[in-house]
Amino acid sequence: MAFGTQEDTDEVMNEINMTPMVDVMLVLLIIFIITVPVMKNSVNIELPRATSETQKVKPETILLSVDAEGRYFLNETRVTEEDLVPRLKVAAAQNPQPDLHIRGDKSVRYERVAQAMAAAQQAGLHKIGFITEPKN
Repeated sequence: MAFGTQEDTDEVMNEINMTPMVDVMLVLLIIFIITVPVMKNSVNIELPRATSETQKVKPETILLSVDAEGRYFLNETRVTEEDLVPRLKVAAAQNPQPDLHIRGDKSVRYERVAQAMAAAQQAGLHKIGFITEPKN
């Protein structure tokens, strides 16, 4: 019998290719490794039942604007600096407390916007946000 003849290459391969089966088994093993701890760590508890109502009344929004000259406008109405804190205290006493949105002109000194924030804090308002224009 000579090496490399036609007779050697025509023989039927008797062994099963194990590579696809090993790949499938490894994928299943990884799936079980991930899912078993999740199922095992769950604790069966019975949670108490409670009735809760969603907040149907949305708090109003107060708009505080500071123009380029540093003047204050509360909901588009001109307000003096002395009247700002008392007007904000009235708003802070409402239930639910309104949100305060501050709009400051880009050319106004930061000091005027900081004074508006201090007035809101002094009045007792908790929800304060800033309104800006998106950059083009």
